[in-house]
Amino acid sequence: MNSAGKSFNRFLLLWSGEFVSAIGSGLTAFGLGVYVYQQTGKASAMALVTLLAFMPSLLLSAVAGVLADRYDRRLLMVLGDSLSVVGLVYILICLLQGEAHLWQICVGVTVSSIFSSLLDPAYRATITDLLTEEQYTKASGLVQVAGSSKYLISPIIAGFLLRVADIKLLLIIDICTFLVTVVSILAVRNGLVSKKFEQTKSFIHEFKDGWGAVSGNKGVLVLVIMTSVVTFFLGFIEMLSTPMVLAFSDSAALGTAVTIAASGMLVTSVLIGMFSIKRGYTKMLWISLFFAGIFMMVFGLRENMVLICVSGFLFFAMLPFANTSIDFLLRTNIENSVQGRAWGLIGVISQLGFVVAYAVSGVLADYVFKPMLLKGGVLADSVGRVTGTGNGRGTGLLIIIAGILLCVTAVVLSAVKSVNRLEDRGEGYVLQNNPL
Repeated sequence: MNSAGKSFNRFLLLWSGEFVSAIGSGLTAFGLGVYVYQQTGKASAMALVTLLAFMPSLLLSAVAGVLADRYDRRLLMVLGDSLSVVGLVYILICLLQGEAHLWQICVGVTVSSIFSSLLDPAYRATITDLLTEEQYTKASGLVQVAGSSKYLISPIIAGFLLRVADIKLLLIIDICTFLVTVVSILAVRNGLVSKKFEQTKSFIHEFKDGWGAVSGNKGVLVLVIMTSVVTFFLGFIEMLSTPMVLAFSDSAALGTAVTIAASGMLVTSVLIGMFSIKRGYTKMLWISLFFAGIFMMVFGLRENMVLICVSGFLFFAMLPFANTSIDFLLRTNIENSVQGRAWGLIGVISQLGFVVAYAVSGVLADYVFKPMLLKGGVLADSVGRVTGTGNGRGTGLLIIIAGILLCVTAVVLSAVKSVNRLEDRGEGYVLQNNPL
């Protein structure tokens, strides 16, 4: 077997560990979301937990990116995955003593998120270490399969387990999955010499180098900023789909609906992994985002599980095309020696939209849009004739509005020349490394 094949096999081993870890994380995320909503009845309480589970990891990822270029990337992944268990153990202990209060859950997910920040930049940079450029899109498809497992596999498992047990079992399973992940990372580490870059600069200077890699190319910077706008709108459906469905159904039905919807991501991720895309990344990006916005609008339209599952499936099916396009355009326009630092900063900037969405979506849903579409609300006799009225209809309207704005963003993105030029350079890199 040639070296490229061996490297891809090592990637598959690393990927399998992350796949198992993602399933465990998805069990906890689903279970905590249902637990908090059932305890409080507030979308804003769910949003707070989600925000604290996400924001520390995001804000620290830029620092973690510098560490990923200075130190052994596989070792950082082991530390991040192992130490993140501490927060989950704390929540489990609180539950074993009776019930976990909202503030205790917030503390636990925050601690877990802090240590998880070490994972993503090191993981992305390790993929670059392992693979050749022609393998990037195939790897991107598989990475998205692993990422989608928290929506595809975890919810239906969690929904079933919550019928026969409770949130404690989900936490125990998640805690145990870190062993599989650590073993796979260590196996890859033993079979690959870690790329260490000469540390002639201070930590701050290396951080600035990462910023320079992002800001030095106008197209890269614009794409990252536009991605942040996109994640803001995507954050609304991610945050509000649970309270919208639980307003008229139960956790088992929610788990089934999320799994069916997320299978759309699995289908297109597998297709991308099987058939490498050669060109047309910028066009594929804005078209996939435009249709994702359309399907978001349909998703929030009615309290109908069939409509929710079908539109959710099609919405998720669009995301791998957008993710693969963004991944290729950025990866081929940033030097490998600064990719850890660059990906850390890219993660912070591009996902700030999620932070803002998590911070405002629950409050808007509970205190602005929900009252509007209750019986007797200001929109009950107008918009309510289309969307229906009730506890979850204001949440649905908020998702519809976010979908409309995502469509507008996609059209704007299609006209940005600096982003379109990124593909020309990316294709040049592939040809240079793979001459005809």
